[in-house]
Amino acid sequence: MTFSWIKRTFGLPIIGPAIESAYGFDHPTLEREVFGVKFKNPVGLAAGFDKDAKVIDHMAKLGFGFIEIGTLTPKAQEGNPKPRLFRLPMDAGLINRMGFNNGGVEAAVKRLRERKSDIVVGGNIGKNKMTPNEDAEKDYLYCLEKLHPFVDYFVVNVSSPNTPNLRDLQEKEPLKRLLAAVKAANDAKTKPKPILLKIAPDLTQGQLDDIVEIVLETGIAGVIATNTTLNRDNLATATGQLTSIGAGGVSGKPLKDRSTEIIRYIAEKSGHKFPIIGVGGIFSASDALEKLEAGASLVQVYTGMIYEGPGLVKKIKKGLVRFYQNSSR
Repeated sequence: MTFSWIKRTFGLPIIGPAIESAYGFDHPTLEREVFGVKFKNPVGLAAGFDKDAKVIDHMAKLGFGFIEIGTLTPKAQEGNPKPRLFRLPMDAGLINRMGFNNGGVEAAVKRLRERKSDIVVGGNIGKNKMTPNEDAEKDYLYCLEKLHPFVDYFVVNVSSPNTPNLRDLQEKEPLKRLLAAVKAANDAKTKPKPILLKIAPDLTQGQLDDIVEIVLETGIAGVIATNTTLNRDNLATATGQLTSIGAGGVSGKPLKDRSTEIIRYIAEKSGHKFPIIGVGGIFSASDALEKLEAGASLVQVYTGMIYEGPGLVKKIKKGLVRFYQNSSR
């Protein structure tokens, strides 16, 4: 319903510019250059909303600094059976078990060829459900090859909890091999694009240490922290309701503190040697600032926008500008 409404209204001659005027807000203090890419502002739309690159131009009118599409896989796949997305109002969170539902990378490329806005676009890539982990590299390389001319950076997603055994690719040796292969294929291009790794919030300290080591060793551009969590401790939602919902990753406010903790740990452990995009539980300017001060260079929203509405992006940007101006006095 949301996508249908966005596509029907945002592109209309009068309504489109009115939306852009109402939600747009730019300021020089918001501009960033991260991993060689220039951003008008540090607030992005996280992967998972516009999986198939259907509403990039429409969502750009809401004032995002960048939009991440995907997760895209080589072949189209339906994802997990519906229902697969659930609200947790008492926790200001969501549970999803989408399962990389998408129309395939080639269908997305056709839309990317036709997009009109110049907003920065990231391509989040994954493997098909039926592809065994030992062949996962082929899927990531296929998506890289198809998307390369049309996106500004790539995200290797090995952290979704909704594709069987996918998170096994976060283990040290498989991850090192995968990232090295993707990096090599990217480096062979005339104009290589930044490669980032999206990680889970459920990693141990030892695994996070491995992540830092692998990022530095392979020379990829940075990390996105974090994906959804399997941890359901301390949720206000009734246990019976959670049981009836079933499997899936939790996003939104229940993830906020853990994602910030991971950002801070990775930033300090790495000596701030690579950029981090912070995502997880951002519902306000203060939430975004918390991520940035923990060590993130950019932030992304998704669940916060579902609960707070499309005006959240402008509120965050205005709040950041106020903070920066007050700090410089």
